[in-house]
Amino acid sequence: MAAYDLEEQEQLAELKAWWRQNGNLVLGAIAAALLVFAGWNGWRWYERSQASEAAVLYGALQKAARLGDVKAAREAAGSILEKYSRTSYAPLAALVSAKVNFQAGDAKNARAQLQWAVDHARQEELRAIARLRLAAVLMDDNAYDDALKVLEGKPPAGFEALYFAARGDILLAQNKRAEARSEYKSATEKTGDAGLLQTLRLKLDALGEG
Repeated sequence: MAAYDLEEQEQLAELKAWWRQNGNLVLGAIAAALLVFAGWNGWRWYERSQASEAAVLYGALQKAARLGDVKAAREAAGSILEKYSRTSYAPLAALVSAKVNFQAGDAKNARAQLQWAVDHARQEELRAIARLRLAAVLMDDNAYDDALKVLEGKPPAGFEALYFAARGDILLAQNKRAEARSEYKSATEKTGDAGLLQTLRLKLDALGEG
């Protein structure tokens, strides 16, 4: 038994020596891990808080949009973009605000809101929607080249037909009938939407054979 006691004492002595040498390092690592954990939890709480506050403002924005209250809509959207630009509500607010502004005849602010969504939306689909709407606003202003530039590049999956159709509309407005026809034909090959397909065929019929 004495041998075992001696062995345990030696192990205890080794443990104490190891702790004297490495204890501060271990405690520092534990403290750092606790700080990281606390920071992560704090950031998650902050993000949830930001999203919750943005959601309230987004609800106010939607209500203002339904009522046609342009001033209230602008204020709500402005607060979201200024204070909660990193939340998922920000690009949605920009899209809603752009619609309200456009319907109120303020194309300049509508373009600014849509450009913000194009530049800042994290979801590719939201950027695609913003591009389509921005192109439509630019086309309404007869800024055809700018509208086509907005729609340059490959769209995300599911938006190909809409991009082709939009480019066709812009080219037709420029009286570039052959190019418009080509875009419309490409759109018919990409779409699975019966309503859009019927519209495209009517446009192609109106253009006649190239």
